[in-house]
Amino acid sequence: MKKLSLILFSISILFFTEQSYSEEKVIYGWPRVIDGDSIVIRKESIRLHGIDAPEIRQICKKKDNTPYMCGVIAKDTLKNFIERESLGLTQKKVYCYYSERDRYKRIIGKCYVGKDSKFNLNNAMVFAGQAVAYTKYSKDYIEAQNKAKKMDIGIWQGEFILPEEWRRKNK
Repeated sequence: MKKLSLILFSISILFFTEQSYSEEKVIYGWPRVIDGDSIVIRKESIRLHGIDAPEIRQICKKKDNTPYMCGVIAKDTLKNFIERESLGLTQKKVYCYYSERDRYKRIIGKCYVGKDSKFNLNNAMVFAGQAVAYTKYSKDYIEAQNKAKKMDIGIWQGEFILPEEWRRKNK
């Protein structure tokens, strides 16, 4: 009987420990934008889940082959989305929902402007052509990417190297 109790106790510990890791948490506040897929809220680094934006030093080409700083444009676009959604009498905080961190201890979050907002920054960045759907980690933004491609906007207007590839070659 003692052995059975011990086994049941061990199983319940494992179950409840696993539950606490998969629970969704939230962090919110006024963000500082680092680049097109990273922000900081209250000293916590947050990587936008399921997307990959060009790096700050990354250069892309427009349709006419003119080079431009697509990483800087991506960062500015994210800033503009946050500021645009925050216009009005009260500034809206960014809310990021997450259940995990990456190997660099960054929060991996789905972020929204405003507490009850449906304005998903992750989706907006991909839909605007300023980030790609990071299908290695998520399939959530494939539809937004297909629409951006079809409209030839952002990085899809010309030539670019996938951010993941660019990092591998340049870091």
